Amino acid sequence: MDRPKKVALAYSGGLDTSVIIPWLRENYGCEVVAVCGNIGQGDEELAGLEEKARRTGASEVYIVDLREEFVTGYLWPLVRSGAVYEHKYLLGTSIARPLLAKTQVEIALKTGCDGLAHGCTGKGNDQVRFEMAYKALAPHLRVIAPWREWEIRSREDALAYAARHNVPVAATATKIYSRDRNLWHISHEGGPLEDPANPAPEDVWMITRSPREAPDQPAEVAIGFEQGRPVSVNGERLGPVAIVETLNRIGGEHGVGRVDLVENRFVGMKSRGCYETPGGTLITTAYRELEALTLDRNLMHYKQRLALDYAELVYNGFWFTPLREALDAFFEKAAESVTGEVTLRLFKGNVEPVSRRSPNSLYAVDIASFTMGAGYDQKDAEGFINLIGLPVRVRASLKAK
Repeated sequence: MDRPKKVALAYSGGLDTSVIIPWLRENYGCEVVAVCGNIGQGDEELAGLEEKARRTGASEVYIVDLREEFVTGYLWPLVRSGAVYEHKYLLGTSIARPLLAKTQVEIALKTGCDGLAHGCTGKGNDQVRFEMAYKALAPHLRVIAPWREWEIRSREDALAYAARHNVPVAATATKIYSRDRNLWHISHEGGPLEDPANPAPEDVWMITRSPREAPDQPAEVAIGFEQGRPVSVNGERLGPVAIVETLNRIGGEHGVGRVDLVENRFVGMKSRGCYETPGGTLITTAYRELEALTLDRNLMHYKQRLALDYAELVYNGFWFTPLREALDAFFEKAAESVTGEVTLRLFKGNVEPVSRRSPNSLYAVDIASFTMGAGYDQKDAEGFINLIGLPVRVRASLKAK
């Protein structure tokens, strides 16, 4: 296979992607285009990124602000779906990968690249997520995954390679955790977390207070939705990015959104990670409460089943597929009535609903109330029970004989 002459690299500025630039030049003799998507990882990670990439050997550098698209095109559909992976994980890293890969492919095609590269290891899920997107969007481009080729086997090896090639890196051999951050969450892996018998040390957490140190007084936050899309916080209409940032701050202050999870990776192994998703936890909780008010039983229960499929689809990297598009169409239709406001009470890591209001509420007080009313004739229940219980009664009679 011909070697690519120009490769677009998914670039974060971390240790792995920093050493990949000189490694590609050394082993493939190609130009390297560094592509970084700003999905809310913070100014600290993005500061000086272009200069660093060029000093390391990149011929072109693109840093693209994707925050608005990330929220409206990826996070809001995720919220509408109700997808949660293995009961706990709100899919913060998983949902960001297809957008980063799509942006990388777009820039690769625009700049005349004939190859794509990423810094994902051969053990993780991210290699699948990136490469499934590549196959869907640019199957003709050569894919290079250095972790599946090079002799580097550890963090220490990567640091040694960086030192030999004068690659500036902020990482050190004593760094404990591997982290990934965006607007929706921050994940933590490695170090003492690799043994699931170890409790998560307090120094793992970065954007949420310890519930023990959270305020001693509860706080209430109201989240407004229109057709399944969050539009306001405490009655103030905000843009999509501002909504997530505001709720991250509020939730984090009250210790909301911590998850410690042993999960099943798509590649077959189990791994342990800790996740912080304060704003996402509030939005997801509020949305679930509003759905309970506005969706009829059959739709709500069927949607819950599809949410499991959607969670696996996102986690496993099958974003750019007809199935995901079809499921999104279903969830968007289901969300048409999900308009209203939910108030949540936050207290030392806990979240509980206080009130739910919607112009589309299916909750009829005159029917649900214990007070007898004209809207529901309780005598009708006898015939209903006789009909649905007929198979049970027939079977019981047969057994009695």
